[in-house]
Amino acid sequence: VWHSSVEYFNINRVTQLSDVEPYRFDYSGTSMKALTVEKIAITDLYFSQDDLYRIFADMNIVNMTIADSEMIHMLCPSSKSLFRYLNFFKNDLTDFLFQNCDTLLQLETLILQKNKFESLLKVSFMTSSMKSLKYLDMSNNLLRHDGADVQCQWAESLTELDLSSNQLADAVFLCLPVNVRKLSLQNNQISSVPEEMVELKSLEELNLASNRLADLPGCGGFRSLQFLNTEMNSVLTPTADFFQSCPRVRELQAGHNPFKCSCELQAFVRLERQSGGKLAGWPAAYVCEYPQGLRGTQLKDFHLSQLACNTTLLLVTALLLTLL
Repeated sequence: VWHSSVEYFNINRVTQLSDVEPYRFDYSGTSMKALTVEKIAITDLYFSQDDLYRIFADMNIVNMTIADSEMIHMLCPSSKSLFRYLNFFKNDLTDFLFQNCDTLLQLETLILQKNKFESLLKVSFMTSSMKSLKYLDMSNNLLRHDGADVQCQWAESLTELDLSSNQLADAVFLCLPVNVRKLSLQNNQISSVPEEMVELKSLEELNLASNRLADLPGCGGFRSLQFLNTEMNSVLTPTADFFQSCPRVRELQAGHNPFKCSCELQAFVRLERQSGGKLAGWPAAYVCEYPQGLRGTQLKDFHLSQLACNTTLLLVTALLLTLL
């Protein structure tokens, strides 16, 4: 197939035979543009891994996918590569991938979802020489970042980064690409956005759903933010002046939080009326969790009198009634 006129070749459900031997692969005079290999069953691990991975790494094609195949490593191309799209979804790749690799200069999309990466710092180093990288998917790995003194080094071209479903905490904001526009941190262990952080001047979309936030983050480090998702966190009483501190935000998804329906929450309910429909999912996704007597009540139907929520007014009223 390699030296035929085939341009797009898909292989599904492959069994790797034993006795793998070196092979001198001829990369000249080919028509191939894209190769997809999925579901490789590995039967023999006792061979030189380079003999196999070198064949794939040096292919002169634009798109390559090796998915769901128990792959443990991939070599850096021997010379400047034509790869623009690489997809290694659901393998066993680790932090050693593409370290000190300076031949992936045309790579624009890299998908490493569902692998075994652990260090966000090393992932940033991996991208530092990828001068054309725009989209990176690192979701469903084991990534952590401890905020060490070593500074992260991301590709300056990177504009979209998916870090969802990892083990990242607040320190992740100290290790992010400065030019990122769309960032997903869904399903991590983030409890707050630290005030001292790398300023993300270009960030337009931020997904913080399914974390541990106790309040809505401010936009001090996100001056261009337009879309924010904080669903399924631990927000009891969200900050009422959110849209004043984040004037460019056009949509806020803050539903499915355990709202505490009290006097403090009424300011947030008024915010919905003033925002002109900027609260996505309103009213169905905004329901009282506390107190027990109001559980299940939609926020739009929750009301307390001004007398009940104004302590000074309540005291004055009580005093006047007593005097009367």
